[in-house]
Amino acid sequence: MTFLSLTVAYAQRVNLSVAIVAMTDNSTGNPNFPTVGWDSAKKGTILSSYFWGYIIMQVPAGQLARRLGPKYLLCGSTMICGILTILSPIFALHFNWLGFCFTRVLQGLSQGFICPSINTHMAKWAPPLERSRIFSFVFCGSQFGTVLTLFVAGLLAASPGGWPSIFYVTGCSSVLWSVVWYLIGFDSPASHSHISDEEKNYIEKSLIDSSPESKTMRTPWKDVVTSVPLWALLLTQCGQNWGFWTLLTLMPTYMSKILHFDIASNGFLSSLPYFCTWILTIVFSWASDYINAKQFVSLSVARKMWNTLAHWGGALALLILALTNPGVVMAVMLLTIAVGINAGTYMGYLTNSLDLAPNFAGLLMGITNGFSNITSIIGPIVAGVIVYDEEDVSLWKIVFGLSSLIFFLGNLIFIVFGTAEVQHWNQPKSMNS
Repeated sequence: MTFLSLTVAYAQRVNLSVAIVAMTDNSTGNPNFPTVGWDSAKKGTILSSYFWGYIIMQVPAGQLARRLGPKYLLCGSTMICGILTILSPIFALHFNWLGFCFTRVLQGLSQGFICPSINTHMAKWAPPLERSRIFSFVFCGSQFGTVLTLFVAGLLAASPGGWPSIFYVTGCSSVLWSVVWYLIGFDSPASHSHISDEEKNYIEKSLIDSSPESKTMRTPWKDVVTSVPLWALLLTQCGQNWGFWTLLTLMPTYMSKILHFDIASNGFLSSLPYFCTWILTIVFSWASDYINAKQFVSLSVARKMWNTLAHWGGALALLILALTNPGVVMAVMLLTIAVGINAGTYMGYLTNSLDLAPNFAGLLMGITNGFSNITSIIGPIVAGVIVYDEEDVSLWKIVFGLSSLIFFLGNLIFIVFGTAEVQHWNQPKSMNS
């Protein structure tokens, strides 16, 4: 269910990447539906506006998930976001672009609870030796949602339902998930009414670094704020979010304006890199848990190894795209490699908050996810300003080159300053609330 929670969450995050192509140009989708006159700068702002609300809720969401439990936070936030998504076409057609931005901000606010809640949930359910595989499976729901949405959105835009149907389908899926999760979701093995005693004991005994009293632990804010490994994790995620969200939000536009694909082909080809990410995440996660179980290298080295594969491999593909003039097939291949190999991050920095402090996993996810998503806002806006002429390939080369550099620098910081060792402040001396 947590896999599907990220599937529907990302469906609502990325639906606009394809929808905005049809919303602003009726020759790309069903021409019977009205369009909106948004230029490239406005589109860049709109595409980033989701994160304005998203970053605000990350830290408080991490605290609330730890104290209240993740079940009801996940249920409520997903339900609210689904309703707002269903209402999105009304705001797009009957309010100006700022009104539509407002709905995206509200969606970001509601989804701000999701990742911290899932991280808190994972800290109670995932044994350390199985953590890479379980964590990767759950979080590759985001890639599955991205693949499914980018592919289906192109078909929906060209269907009798037109581009509004993209929002209706993704919004309804979110509402449906919320209802099912309310009925069958549980915060921890201890609260699960159907799990066997054997499985419950196995999970709870394996989580030796997770205190059952973590809900009442005093947060060691000074240690958290001054933690060098946490800062390394944060800066690495900043680099990830800049490159990842710049590519995700603008790739359909690149496919349309530079590679000249129609809306259906655009949706399929834009989804291809994320399909590769999804497959590689499954493969890499099994390899990672095998390496960790056999202890071929330390956990810290393993985290850095996978992250290097993801970030520097992607940086190389984007650098080639920036410095050469590839044909259509080669351009699609390079984008597929740049995004697909990013699967390594699930075994790299993304699992690191669970390594550093299992008792505060939701809080750390909230901090890193919140502040790093500032670059998720800045990246698409900067790219929109750079690419003032969407049909000028030289401007796109600048965007790819900049993303390549940021990927490189982010991972370099993680290599030098990152670690997977449990931090001393995971078990504070004071257990008072």
